[in-house]
Amino acid sequence: MTNATDARVRVRFAPSPTGRLHVGGARTAIYNWALARAMGGDFILRIEDTDPERSTEENVQVILNAMKWLGLDWDEGPEVGGQAGPYFQTQRMDTYAAALELMKERGSVYPCFCTKEELDAKRAAAEANEGGYAGYDRTCRDLDPAEAVRRIEAGEPHVWRLRVPENHGPIEFDDAVYGHVSFPAEVMDDMIVVRTDGSPTYNFAVVCDDANMGVTHVIRGDDHLSNTPRQILIYEALGFDVPTFAH
Repeated sequence: MTNATDARVRVRFAPSPTGRLHVGGARTAIYNWALARAMGGDFILRIEDTDPERSTEENVQVILNAMKWLGLDWDEGPEVGGQAGPYFQTQRMDTYAAALELMKERGSVYPCFCTKEELDAKRAAAEANEGGYAGYDRTCRDLDPAEAVRRIEAGEPHVWRLRVPENHGPIEFDDAVYGHVSFPAEVMDDMIVVRTDGSPTYNFAVVCDDANMGVTHVIRGDDHLSNTPRQILIYEALGFDVPTFAH
């Protein structure tokens, strides 16, 4: 991915087909479309359909029809195609698997074998006795690599967690709306990037998609502001340039 300052503007709108296009989503779509048209850039429509229980083809068509009704045409995406496709997340699982392998090679992730019951018990104990839950306690972070391989090969269920670098320093970025934003890295959890069933988590999939599609500007609602430091850590772990954010 090229640096956002010297690249052709590429923006995206990425709705989930779990219902109709709501007003907030429409506003986000308009902002992205308007910037692309003003800058002579590309407007990408990507469907984030990784929720198998709620994502439907009917909702996809409802979203596409709503976009057309709003007069928002897209340069890449469903019904149009494009070189950065496919434009449905369920069709991009190979790209997430490749990104995970890259992070393994870079030592940026580690397998975690803690069960949901174990994690729930630790959370309950922390909330009862320690004044609050401070995130995953990194039990599996320093497992002997040979033991981890043995347990994986034995078929033991596991997730893959991001290895947040120690002594990282604040996670900072210049938001196009909020200005300079800073988050302390020490409050960042070793978040799950790939679940036990091999599916990617939201933050991991979004970073992979935006990087692989060459997105230069991420324009979205400010409810996503808290996701940004987590996503920046994933960009760094993959060695990708961080786009410009506007919340």
